[in-house]
Amino acid sequence: MKQLKVYSMPVGNIGANCYFGVNEETKEAFCVDTGAQGERICAMLKEHGWTLRGILLTHGHADHITATEYVKQHTGNVMVYAGKDEEQVLKRPELNLTTMFGETVILKADQLLADGEKIELAGFTITCIATPGHTEGGVCYYLEDQNVLFTGDTLFCQSIGRTDFPTGDLKTLEHSIKEKLYVLPEDTTVYPGHDSSTTIGYEKEHNMFVRG
Repeated sequence: MKQLKVYSMPVGNIGANCYFGVNEETKEAFCVDTGAQGERICAMLKEHGWTLRGILLTHGHADHITATEYVKQHTGNVMVYAGKDEEQVLKRPELNLTTMFGETVILKADQLLADGEKIELAGFTITCIATPGHTEGGVCYYLEDQNVLFTGDTLFCQSIGRTDFPTGDLKTLEHSIKEKLYVLPEDTTVYPGHDSSTTIGYEKEHNMFVRG
């Protein structure tokens, strides 16, 4: 079985995690949340000789999307993926919060993914899991055969994403975590949008915001 290697690069002023999912046999990669510092992201790809095959966005907030167009343009115009209900957040600066950061970003994903939809990138099968709550169209990306989940700002180590931004809702987020994420195998490694990695089992037991 192909083995996924995950590399994390905190980017931007608030340290959002940009992830590189790498197939070390083929040197193909995908990125999760190209939030800032596009030059650094592209330099990382070049340094390791990785060929980028796609960009996955967990949601449309500024700290997760701002470098997307730069990376796309400098890596052969790769496909950008996001959840199907996040289209408005991506393209409206007042919803994606880029105006809060002194920028105006209007972004259009190349493919909007439905809940449960699967795509193939870098030799891996990736399932989109719709997890609204932090934003209306937030999603997580699950690689079942690799036991890996990228959660964006839905679920953190012992915490959850904020719900006081436009399109956020706390009860919806709690439902998403309990019904969509806590049902996954407990040894699933969780790579969140901020801070350190964790596991589903650990969060079910120790997350004070949403208990399993």
